[in-house]
Amino acid sequence: MALGLLELCIDARDPERLAAFWAGLLRRDVSADGRTVLPSHDTEFALRFLASDAEKVGLNQVHLHLTSDTDDQSATVARALALGATHLDVGQRPDEGHIVLADPEGNELCVIEAGNTYLAGCGFLGELACDGTEEVGHFWSAALGWPLVWDQDGETAIQSPAGGAKVAWGGPPVRPKTGRNRMHLHLAPVAGPGESAPAGVDAEVARLLGLGATRLGAGEDAGAVSLADPDGNELCVVPT
Repeated sequence: MALGLLELCIDARDPERLAAFWAGLLRRDVSADGRTVLPSHDTEFALRFLASDAEKVGLNQVHLHLTSDTDDQSATVARALALGATHLDVGQRPDEGHIVLADPEGNELCVIEAGNTYLAGCGFLGELACDGTEEVGHFWSAALGWPLVWDQDGETAIQSPAGGAKVAWGGPPVRPKTGRNRMHLHLAPVAGPGESAPAGVDAEVARLLGLGATRLGAGEDAGAVSLADPDGNELCVVPT
């Protein structure tokens, strides 16, 4: 049995507007309904924007890190600002090389400086940076079958063996969770090594429950199941 990372779902007051922003920034195509930024190759996942009237309160549990080749950090920042981003002060120090921005609905993102060796080879969308415990990093490693590429001082990170973006958790102190996260992951069953077909949603849900997830109820889509990881962050297992 195995699960693939299908998409990052993001709550949005204006899903089409936010999808257009991220498609322009990532230089990817948008789905026919205008609400999903499509992956451009197999190591990427989609960004899907879900209509929501919920007000953003505080920092998100997840934010995106974009990488830079030599001398192109300023060009990425300029493109983001032209698309509707704004500069954001989250307490970063003047000597830190990354630039913090907010998308048109206030979701934080960082444009990482060129020469960052930690994200080398990850692609332009280099990382989902999450607030979370070491234990939740181990949960996600087992859930997706992605090896830990960092596990030190309470911080963890995983990456698909095929490459692509890392998913990382910053360790303690973890901000208290208040309400539903604005961002959550959708996972879909895929065929594991030696399997001719993927397992069903129910089988994968049972496996995640055994790893420490809890059941929340039905997901946004027909046949989907909503769960919470050991830190209480929402996720959905959706049919293939």
